[in-house]
Parts: sequence; C-alpha cells; structure tokens
Amino acid sequence: MNTVPTNAGPIKPEHGMFESSRAAESSAAPKTASARRGLTVTWHQQHKKTLTTEERAADTMRNFMGSWRFVGGFVLFMILWAVANSFASGWDPYPFILLNLFLSMLAGLQGAILLISAKRQDAIAAALAQHDFDTNIAAKTDIEALLEINNRQLAMISDLHAILERLDWPRSATVTND
Repeated sequence: MNTVPTNAGPIKPEHGMFESSRAAESSAAPKTASARRGLTVTWHQQHKKTLTTEERAADTMRNFMGSWRFVGGFVLFMILWAVANSFASGWDPYPFILLNLFLSMLAGLQGAILLISAKRQDAIAAALAQHDFDTNIAAKTDIEALLEINNRQLAMISDLHAILERLDWPRSATVTND
C-alpha cells in the first residue's frame, strides 16, 4: 500500500548526527493525532474523494458487470426470456430478434463503460508510477545521505585506530607484575 508521509524529506547529516535516540524519535514523531495512532490515508483513498459522479458510476457498473452475480442474473434472464417466448404466445417468437437487439445494445454499452473505466485505470496507473518514482528519488537522496554519514563514521573509526596504534594502546593498557 502506498502512503504519502507528511514529514518526509532528505536526512540532513550535519543536524543532530549524534543526538540521543529519544530526541531523534521525538523529532520524527508524527504530528497529527491520526498519524500517531497509526492511521494513514492511502493514495487510493485520496484519489477516490476526487472522482466525479460519472466516474463512480462507471466503476460501479464495471465492477457489477464483471461479477458472477451479473453473469448468473443475465443467464437467468435469458432463460426466462426464452421460456416466456417459446411456450406462450410471447412478444418475441423463436429466433428472439428483440432479445438479439437488446444484447447488441448491451454489448455496445458495456464496451463504452469498460473503455471509460480502462481510461481512468490508465490515468491511475500513471499517477501511481509517478508517485513511486518520486518516492524512489526521495529514498535515493536519503540513502545517499546515510551512506555519507556511514563513510564519515568509518573514516573516524579508522582515525581512532591509527591514534590507538600510535599510543601503543594494547601494551600500555596491560598491567605487569614485576
């Protein structure tokens, strides 16, 4: 699930590099009550609020037409149509030309609804791809900052080892009994 953090930004190594962990945690703590409780709003939830009535209707109809409930209901409707027009003097005799007309109109409407919904899904996929790209760029910046901090720490450790070797630390630290 993709979430949009509100306090995301590149890590600044020069600010508070050696702060206590409690101070670092409190500065990175979420500022809103819902964020402190762990409630986050996903990109999909935010996007759903911006949909027009027509877009919601297209999504609802697409979801219904792609369900087994629709398929079962449609098969039941066709069976009832055939039974009503075969055994009784119905309004649409055997070749069921009126039913074929309705099926053709339904196929045309379904195609248009599916195209509307597919176009929206393409726009959503493009927006999510852009969001993922932006997140990756921000993560790359953070990782590069962390690597820089790590390299400075490794250099400091190496310098400390060199100082200890010059002081002859291991020999002077041992106590000899003469």
